[in-house]
Amino acid sequence: MKTKNIICIECPQGCLLSVDHENCKVLNIRGAKCPKGTAYAITEMEDPVRILTSAVLSEAGALKMAPVRTNKPIPKKDLFRAMDEIKKIRLKVPVRPGDVIDADFLGLGVKLISTRGTTS
Repeated sequence: MKTKNIICIECPQGCLLSVDHENCKVLNIRGAKCPKGTAYAITEMEDPVRILTSAVLSEAGALKMAPVRTNKPIPKKDLFRAMDEIKKIRLKVPVRPGDVIDADFLGLGVKLISTRGTTS
């Protein structure tokens, strides 16, 4: 059994959590002051996810790069694969904030959306 200390980011309290784990399975959590901390520790240790923020090349509008993000978290293990896909994207038409660039990014059921227009 190993123990890992992490800081919960689910609420403003920022609890320091001590998580006992073995083979990526949580055995015990100490330090959580609310249920969100417990859920965060389990997710972070057993199946971590992240919102991906990046930029894609744009051949339309004033910006050469258009900022994008996923609308939901994706598995942390897929981040490098996601970045490889983002490198392939070339926007041919101007986009506005919130426009969907890819409706099923990586086949994960998440959208890749623009966070800024390319005409500004």
